[in-house]
Amino acid sequence: MNLNIDILHKRLNDIVTSPNQLADNIADLFECPITIEDSNHHVISYSQHKDDIDQVRISTIINRKVPDKVINAFWKKGYMPKLIDSDDPVVIPEIQEVGLGNRIAISVRKQNEILGFIWAHTSDKTFTEAEISLFKEAATYVKKYFLKNRQHNRKSEEGYRDFFWQLLRGDLQNTDDINRQAKQYNIQLQDDKTIVVIRFSDEVNEQMEKHAYYLSESQVKVNVITRLFDDNDFIMLVGLPTQSDSKQSLYEFIQQFIHRIGEQLNLNNVLGAGGLRYEQPQLIGQSYQQAKNVLKLQQLIPERINDILLYEDLGVLQFIDMLAETRKDEHYYNPYMERLRSYDNRHQTSLLETLDIYLQCDSNVYRAAKKLFVHPNTMNYRLKRIKEVSGIDLKNANQKTNIYLDLLIDSIQKT
Repeated sequence: MNLNIDILHKRLNDIVTSPNQLADNIADLFECPITIEDSNHHVISYSQHKDDIDQVRISTIINRKVPDKVINAFWKKGYMPKLIDSDDPVVIPEIQEVGLGNRIAISVRKQNEILGFIWAHTSDKTFTEAEISLFKEAATYVKKYFLKNRQHNRKSEEGYRDFFWQLLRGDLQNTDDINRQAKQYNIQLQDDKTIVVIRFSDEVNEQMEKHAYYLSESQVKVNVITRLFDDNDFIMLVGLPTQSDSKQSLYEFIQQFIHRIGEQLNLNNVLGAGGLRYEQPQLIGQSYQQAKNVLKLQQLIPERINDILLYEDLGVLQFIDMLAETRKDEHYYNPYMERLRSYDNRHQTSLLETLDIYLQCDSNVYRAAKKLFVHPNTMNYRLKRIKEVSGIDLKNANQKTNIYLDLLIDSIQKT
């Protein structure tokens, strides 16, 4: 097959205006079936084909989406990370266990954002170097289609980004103004919304951006309305279905995002958090601040957070900063804590730590003893000494709650 750039340009010249011909034009050019998908692996267009095609192509066309088992296989075998990271085509040999024949694929991207993919069902055909080069050129034509017809239809990237920042900062409070701009940028702000922030301890690079953008687009349980990077934070405005398990969906989304990007890029200490869910877009800024508060506590007192990802599950920790400021302004000190701290310093004991663990374990002697690696009898003896030394009544809920909060403040201030 003798191909050149001029022929490619001639055959693909009408791609932007004729999306139905998108796959057929490319298939005619390379003489193999073509499927074009969006970033979430939904079918945009597919070419005609003969009888010698595999089960995956049939299933993809019928369901208008690549089967999950196939996407999982691509991840496990390392093909999906290559597609996300590389601008070059990726050769994918047959995967019999999922019914996939030979493929060559390329990602369609705008800078670090994945717009979609082109998949060529090559069977026994091998692309030459010239054809691989032309396949890359074909991706640039498909990119034009995506940019003109993308879901958000952004008329101005800067204006779109500024609008999102205004929502995050809480600058927009007029409902009519918000709805007008949302309509302008085709951003859907109906139903419940929340802010999810993924925080990286490593400096964010181009590869991390590519994976983060892809993962934000390839979700089914939540709808990532828009997203942006701010230094090491990946901030997402997430729409949630109006159903009883929306909280669970949000937890699973954050957990899977952290696990997948950490596993694929060998990243450590990736954190994630979400704010409260609001229907009113004016409160998106509140949700953003709440998500950041969760992240702050995850970093300061990870041992006390117990895998909490959502602001609503922080309990009294939601107010710990305000309480700490009040304590500071009043020059407050907790006499029970001071007596125990003084006793521990004089006698080289750990009664204050014991009390802290006991309260963290909801006053359960056996759980606290297990956490401290001591016998329950030893735990009971220490609690007796705590009462004698400090004067605290461990049956008094008010006293216990007060010292628990002060111990929290103390642990935060020590970090």
